[in-house]
Amino acid sequence: MLDSKPCHTPMATTPNLSRSMGEVLPSSKEYHQVVGALQYLTLTRPDIAFAVNKLAQFLHCATDIHWQACKRLLRYLQGTSNSGLWLRPSAALSIQCYSDSDWTGCPDDCRSTSGYLVYFGGNLISWSSKKQPNVARSSTESEYKALANATAELMWLRTLLREIGYLPLQPATLWCDNMSAIYLTSNPIFHALTKHVEIDYHFIRDQIRHETVQIRFTKISDQIADILTKPLGHILFSSHLRKLRLRNSAASLEGGSISI
Repeated sequence: MLDSKPCHTPMATTPNLSRSMGEVLPSSKEYHQVVGALQYLTLTRPDIAFAVNKLAQFLHCATDIHWQACKRLLRYLQGTSNSGLWLRPSAALSIQCYSDSDWTGCPDDCRSTSGYLVYFGGNLISWSSKKQPNVARSSTESEYKALANATAELMWLRTLLREIGYLPLQPATLWCDNMSAIYLTSNPIFHALTKHVEIDYHFIRDQIRHETVQIRFTKISDQIADILTKPLGHILFSSHLRKLRLRNSAASLEGGSISI
């Protein structure tokens, strides 16, 4: 892989990887080792979180197509080996969170993938890309579950900040691109299209009522968490990548900031 050509994105937009494509590898040991190592790298590289999450779903049935996708990710990392999270001081210590979901994105079980990004004072401090445990019957339910996961993370962060002696006075802002899911967080009246949403996700309403979280709408083109739910093309991926605050480590250190 040292002489391979770097890629601009960690995963191709097509084809959508599934268990049935390709021929099973004679030995998947190397695949397991590479994907296992990449999971540790996601602790500091949110840009590859979705790709690693997707590849990890085929550890028990890895094929040559999955191995090609894995090598593409390595080519992307080769071209961005000096990148890292850029942290800098900020006077505005507000909490912002972007939440998104790719409805029925998995061709094998039709489950959705949820993703969120949490910014504290303009710095990215927490992120997640994870397949939902149950099949969502509508995009509204899928987005609502993603909002619930993001809200749980925000509540944990507020508790952590309180323990170290700081509690934000303003409620955390949660950005979502699905108006139906936003309406559902404030409208207690259910109808036929939303009655299947599970009750345990309605704690979002309690947090809104207690003014610890506020839900706001963002355009799809500005939904940064999209990078954690599906493979993106080069232009959109590059646009979201800049907002993740990933920088070249050498350039960041020259500017007086911290890169991790």
